[in-house]
Amino acid sequence: MRPQHPLVLIRGGGDLATGVAARLHRSGFDVVVVEIEKPLAVRRLVALAEAVYAGEVEIEDFHGRRIENVELVKPTLEEGVIPVLVDPMAESSHQLEPVVMVDGRMRKAPPEIGLEAAKLVIGLGPGFTAGHDCHAVVETNRGHHMGRVCWEGSAEPDTTIPESVANYDLDRVLRSPRSGIFEEKKKLGSLVKKGEVIALVNWIPIQAPFPGALRGLLHSGLEVEEGMKVGDLDPRGEVSYCYQISDKSLAVGGGVLEAILSRHEIRTLLGT
Repeated sequence: MRPQHPLVLIRGGGDLATGVAARLHRSGFDVVVVEIEKPLAVRRLVALAEAVYAGEVEIEDFHGRRIENVELVKPTLEEGVIPVLVDPMAESSHQLEPVVMVDGRMRKAPPEIGLEAAKLVIGLGPGFTAGHDCHAVVETNRGHHMGRVCWEGSAEPDTTIPESVANYDLDRVLRSPRSGIFEEKKKLGSLVKKGEVIALVNWIPIQAPFPGALRGLLHSGLEVEEGMKVGDLDPRGEVSYCYQISDKSLAVGGGVLEAILSRHEIRTLLGT
């Protein structure tokens, strides 16, 4: 039987939270992800949230699996698989008693659960204040401070402008033209041409603004709101990037790992 390692509970299974899970899983931590019933992760090929729909996912060198109850956490971890549990309010934390809780939902708003959630509570990006609703905040904004750990204060405010890739920024993010039901028309991870219809919202088309690789797309059948992010088009046109955790996600994951290992009591649990 595999020895038990310190447990980290991650709220959210999107691409940033999955980068955190990857860093921690590879570093010897037991990781459990909790999600909402219908996750809205766009970069589904590198998001543990996809396990809610697919049952099991393979991302790079690790697996995630949807489980239906807390009792399945331990046997799933013993297989070396990351459990993904539908638990919007993280109520399972009362039974799991994680050493660390990471809020990676990117809600850009203060969490419902504060410092009492675990010995170490870490928030990703704006919306958190270290020392108030979490112990540490990891910067998610690209730039000089990305991935840095803040033990006082907050992360940089949300710029609302996506990072520039090959000189594209706002156009790179696909947004819903209206409120309604989303329907994907192109396969995630495929190459598309400028003007091709990628998806529909109540029969209104979302067209590719430029040629590229379809790196992110919501699931068909989801209800979306006007202006909501529903896709991600990569102008570099490299399909393999669709299947790889981004540099940003890994940098943020490195910040979380630093914050955890800075605590002597947690390093002791690891035997270091």
